[in-house]
Amino acid sequence: MAQTVQKGKRKQPSDSSDPPTPPHTKKSRTATARKSTGGRPPNPIQRPNVGGVRADAEDARQPRKKRFRPGTVALREIRKYQKSTDLLIRKLPFSRVVREIALDMMTDMNDYMHLFEDANLCAIHAKRVTIMQRDIQLARRIRGPWGGMA
Repeated sequence: MAQTVQKGKRKQPSDSSDPPTPPHTKKSRTATARKSTGGRPPNPIQRPNVGGVRADAEDARQPRKKRFRPGTVALREIRKYQKSTDLLIRKLPFSRVVREIALDMMTDMNDYMHLFEDANLCAIHAKRVTIMQRDIQLARRIRGPWGGMA
């Protein structure tokens, strides 16, 4: 006469005639229609058959290429190029561009250099070593309209 304990109660030997309760089963829920939250459209566009072989069958064999979120690949490339030490632009074409820009700037710099030389002479004439705005204005007035600066 083994006695079993069930949910804090002692089962009496006289209760053995009661039929056992079936195990607890989860009730099945009926599926309800839910609103689509995105993803692939339910009815894909049908492609025409070419040579008796469906075009969709070719796509089914090849796995879809992984798509990363916008900006993920860009950030990965930034990290890659920041770690690397190799040149991203070829040396000779870059040096040609730099030389062209430097030659273009050199003509403008020559004009400013001559203006500052004249302004320095004006400051020295006034017994100063600091160039002031009035020295530059005087140098431009002395040069005239054809003195290189408009």
